[in-house]
Amino acid sequence: QVQLVESGGGLVQAGGSLRLSCAASGRTFSVNAMGWFRQAPGKEREFVAVITRNIGITKYADFVKGRFTISRDNAKNTAYLQMNSLEPEDTAVYFCAARIGASPAPTPDAYAYWGQGTQVTVSA
Repeated sequence: QVQLVESGGGLVQAGGSLRLSCAASGRTFSVNAMGWFRQAPGKEREFVAVITRNIGITKYADFVKGRFTISRDNAKNTAYLQMNSLEPEDTAVYFCAARIGASPAPTPDAYAYWGQGTQVTVSA
């Protein structure tokens, strides 16, 4: 099993920045990619970004538009999501996810492990 704990969410004004962290523990050697998803009230969970463990291949959702950057620190088993130029539409619960497969998959069903989520609220 792999446990994921997110941190770094909060309330920020439009145009501001937040940095989310996702710490993995347990059988972390089995994790080959870590991703971020988000879910706003009344909406489905959607892909935000993913990074592979070894080569560091990244993939982003179109709405990121260069505002977000995903990174990882393999020594710390931690993934990060730097979010800049935040907009009210970015308000959601952000979830960290981990998968065994090595490809940068953008769909939730490709991920076996999930964190509890961290709330991000962007005020206008």
